[in-house]
Amino acid sequence: MEEQNKDYILECTGISKAFGGTQALKNVQLQIKKGEVHALLGENGAGKSTLMKIVIGLHKPDEGEMVFEGQRYAANGPADALRKGISMVHQELNPEPHLSIAESIFLNREHTMKGLPFLNKKETNRQAGIILKRFGIEKDPRTLMEELTLAEVQMIEIIRAVSCDARIIIMDEPTSSLDSEETQHLFHTIRELKEKGVSIIYISHRMEEIFEICDRVSVFRDGEYVNSCPLEGVTNEELIAMMVGRQVKSIFPKIECEIGETVLKVENLSGKGFQNISFEVHEGEILGISGLVGSGRSETMRVIFGLDPKTGGKIFLGGKEIAIKSPKDAISKGICMVNEDRQNFGLCLYRSIRENISLPNLPSRQKGILINQRREKKEAEEVAKVLTVKAASIESEAYSLSGGNQQKVVLSKWVMAKPKVLILDEPTRGVDVGAKSEIHTLMCQFAAQGMAIIMISSELPEIMGTSDRILIYHEGRINGEIFREDITTAKVTQEDILAKEFGQKEGGK
Repeated sequence: MEEQNKDYILECTGISKAFGGTQALKNVQLQIKKGEVHALLGENGAGKSTLMKIVIGLHKPDEGEMVFEGQRYAANGPADALRKGISMVHQELNPEPHLSIAESIFLNREHTMKGLPFLNKKETNRQAGIILKRFGIEKDPRTLMEELTLAEVQMIEIIRAVSCDARIIIMDEPTSSLDSEETQHLFHTIRELKEKGVSIIYISHRMEEIFEICDRVSVFRDGEYVNSCPLEGVTNEELIAMMVGRQVKSIFPKIECEIGETVLKVENLSGKGFQNISFEVHEGEILGISGLVGSGRSETMRVIFGLDPKTGGKIFLGGKEIAIKSPKDAISKGICMVNEDRQNFGLCLYRSIRENISLPNLPSRQKGILINQRREKKEAEEVAKVLTVKAASIESEAYSLSGGNQQKVVLSKWVMAKPKVLILDEPTRGVDVGAKSEIHTLMCQFAAQGMAIIMISSELPEIMGTSDRILIYHEGRINGEIFREDITTAKVTQEDILAKEFGQKEGGK
């Protein structure tokens, strides 16, 4: 390795890594300056997360060297990396459900009684309370992690990484479950860290965030290094072309569909976190649901899908009132839902693609007590092909797929069920721009076939680019309705939607 450039706090040179016959990284490089926010971009499977796992010691490189703060560097696991000054917020969250917030923040850094080998829970809770207050989170530090929402878990993971006093913090899709307010709070923290000389490696598929918070960018494609450059003067289109090796004409390839009869209607629906919600969705329509995390948007869909009980109101399907007490009831009536947390609630990670696609559809493939396996495999292969799931085989296990392909598998199982209503909660969370465009195209194709689609998203560009109509939630109620014509004629902007998410009424009050 050449003598280290003193401008860089971390240098990775000639890093290669293979898993079996798959070359995940091939002679890649990365240079991070002290006190910069450095974007690391690429499609799912480009090698970004693999390199970061090498940096924190989860993987060993087959070739290449790393230098950190002027010294040859290697880590024997995340705890060793943390001791040396590098921490990471992972994309897929795996919290210990039975630990408290305080215990999670200080895991492996527990406070002990002075001079005694006993945990000092009182001091741990006190310190955690101070940190939570700094981040504007009003939670009791003794609250168990299993009681938190996905967004809250993500914030705790970020807080834990930041509180370690690391010199480099790796953030892999840190805002994938955060709303706009929480994202801005995170950006404020990142700017504070930058002023203190902390370096941030920022991995995200949200291009608007990259331009807002990052200083420089490095791009990987198919496990190889493509380019590094300052973000100033680079366009969004140029970055996407570098990532995918081709021009992506539109991330939101909206296809105008004929809007038909009302499929689903709710009247004065109430449940945990929302009150008196009324709306309807039609054949061929993509209904966007916008709002801050905790505004009641996901909670409403959980009731419609039978995950949570309703406390009031009515649900109609095809003009007839229906009772839904469980997801099984919803599925049998033609209502399906893709949960925002695909790994914990959408997939059996160590089962094959075929099994994941077939699982909710097995009753219709049974003859007596036996499964028609030939039909099952044939239909799973057909739907996976239609949704362009990229895998070596239909028998490949789901955990081996990229985030975008995992999401396509989740979509595939519900498409096979031929639903009347498809609810999508954050359908492109953690998905790269190429796969995001493909998923949006598929949504339009489903709508063209007469399916009614309800899409929840924290990304305003996605909501505005894909929806025929948008409902805006605020504190458990609908605070606005926007039609596609208002967006295409620029009568409504992102700022207008955001203002309503924060509670602004008609007339700006």
